Parts: sequence; structure tokens; C-alpha cells
Amino acid sequence: MTVLRLLRLRRPADFADWYRIGAEYVHDVAAGMGLRVGDFESRVVRATDAMRAGRTDLPPDLARSVAADLLADAVFCDPFCQWMPLWYELGLAAPCAYAESRLRRVAERYADDLPHLSVPRFSRPEDVYVDGRPATAYVDGFAERFVLADAVLHLEWFAYVARESGIFVPPTLVERTREQTVAYYAGRRTELDPDVRTFQRLLFSDDEWVRRIADVYDVDGVLFDYWARILARERRRLSTVDG
Repeated sequence: MTVLRLLRLRRPADFADWYRIGAEYVHDVAAGMGLRVGDFESRVVRATDAMRAGRTDLPPDLARSVAADLLADAVFCDPFCQWMPLWYELGLAAPCAYAESRLRRVAERYADDLPHLSVPRFSRPEDVYVDGRPATAYVDGFAERFVLADAVLHLEWFAYVARESGIFVPPTLVERTREQTVAYYAGRRTELDPDVRTFQRLLFSDDEWVRRIADVYDVDGVLFDYWARILARERRRLSTVDG
């Protein structure tokens, strides 16, 4: 990530497209799963327009959605990197810290007038075990670790942001998806239930989130392109009948 470009992002207007891209991802995943999204699309437009105008005095439902989206992104990078090899974690430590600082600062401006907004806690490798061993012990190679980490964390990210944006995600669906996902990518399960497979396929459309963020914010094309290719390859694999 081009740190100097990131350092320029300070104001709500700077993060309007960041929020929009994340919120559109939430909408598309939810709609793809047949969840009730109501007027979320129009609310995203209103929130984005307000952010571009530098406004932070949003109605509570919009403020909560914006704050949750930015806050979830702020605290996502560090746990994700803990799933990866040490060299990768160390290499992204500084960019992750800068991103968290900037995103938190703007998120807090939208959360100030809310009665409460919980900070999501995303799973670390030591939180996810399979047959008494960390799930990471069952995967080899960078791409396999990346896919495992994303399969777990983007589920948690979506469940949190969707909930705070007023979209009901059945807890049983989240729990079953998590359980099956961990077993599947650890090689302890040969297939996913059809709805879980669809859910993960939709969640793996975060390759488009990566590409859109890279394009809008003109960040490191090589690194972001590599991430996007890993995610897109897994999304396409989940789209096949026999996996």
C-alpha cells in the first residue's frame, strides 16, 4: 500500500467512496442470499452524499452504518495478518497501523452521537481450532492461508456490518457457515451445504472490493491485484458444481 497516499485521507469526504464500496458489497451479498435489505441502497446513497459534503450529522441509522463499516475495516487488518506468514505480517504492520488510525478517527465522528457501537473482534489463528490443532496447521502455502483467513474473517466482517446497517442475518446461518468453512478449508470436510457454498461465493466477491478500493484510492496496484486474483480464483472455484 502506498502509505503517503493513505496519509492524505483525513476527512469524512475522503472516505465517502470507501464507505460506499463496502456498503454496496454488504447489499449485494445480503441480496444474493435473499435477506431483506429494504431501502438500504437508497440509504447508502444518502450517507455517501453526506460524507462527500463533509457532514457528520447523519440520522442514527445512517451514522451507525457508516461508523460500523469504517470501524470494521479499521480493525480488520491486524487479525488478518496474524493468519499469514511472519514476513507478511511485519511488512504490512506500518500500513495497517496508518489505515486503522485514519479509519478509526473518521468512524468515531459518526459514532459520537450513538448510544453505543460495539467494536468488532475478528478471529485470530489461536481462536480457531480443528481437532485440537490451529486451523492454520492444515494449510500450506501463502494463497491457502490467505483464502482460509478471508473465508473466516469476511464472514465475521459481513455479519457485523450488516447487523449494524439494519440487515438481519440469521445467527444460525452465520454459525453453520463458520463451522463448515473452517472444517472445509482445513480438509476435514469435502463439501459445503449449498446455501453455505453460495454464501461463501458471494463473500468472496470481495475481490471486487479490493479492485475498486485500489482504483478509487490509487494504491499499490501490484499488491492489490495479487490479493484480488487470489480471491477471484476462490470465488470462481466455489461457483463450480463439483468444487
